Amino acid sequence: MTSETLAAKPPYGRVAFLTLVGVLATVCALNASMALSAFADEPDRPPVETVEAPPVDLPPPPAFIFDAPLPGQVVNSPFGLRQLPWEENGRLHEGVDIAAPIGTPIRAATDGVVLRAGKDGGYGRFVEIGHKDGFRTLYAHLGATARGVKPGMVARRGQTIAYVGSSGRSTGAHLHFEIRRKGKPLNPSYFLGQAFAEADDLPLRAAARVPRKVRMAQVSAWPEGVKPPKTKSGRARMRASVADS
Repeated sequence: MTSETLAAKPPYGRVAFLTLVGVLATVCALNASMALSAFADEPDRPPVETVEAPPVDLPPPPAFIFDAPLPGQVVNSPFGLRQLPWEENGRLHEGVDIAAPIGTPIRAATDGVVLRAGKDGGYGRFVEIGHKDGFRTLYAHLGATARGVKPGMVARRGQTIAYVGSSGRSTGAHLHFEIRRKGKPLNPSYFLGQAFAEADDLPLRAAARVPRKVRMAQVSAWPEGVKPPKTKSGRARMRASVADS
């Protein structure tokens, strides 16, 4: 067999390869066509609905909040009838006394407007704040008022308005604190550190109640200008205890 005869034979290997490629291409085309047909025949999916959570009804903020003017300190002379050592008869102690070191910041018990800020013979330095619904708070025997505290100033609950002292007729460093409503004194212990949702929740009747028993006060020092009364023996009567005025 000559070289010309070999060259004349058809290239069967190449033909077989091309045939295989053609078959594979046809199969791929058929698969793609079937996939597209199936996708086209698939019905449209409905849109996904978003469900909103129902609104949460939050309780309204309290209508009245009374903070302690001296947080962390305790009342050492309560509201009620009281007789001081230099007095012949008892009288109503119209607030509470809270002992604290001189210079301790005093905070406004609740939001309001400063009505008065000055000095009095009995109260010494004092600040009076007016609040809604006829409430007033009084802070007395102060060492000093805070900067800017004057009538007409808006005082926010918790704001420093003064500092503890022992001015006026006082027997030691403390704060004399009063709460009044429409001029009537109320027992501050029913309000300090409390929040009331509505005006109807205020303990006005209980806070206005005055115990009949007269409490004999004990003091560690006498106010300036006050002389101890003498007993039948001629000796001055003295009582020594926690500061009280």
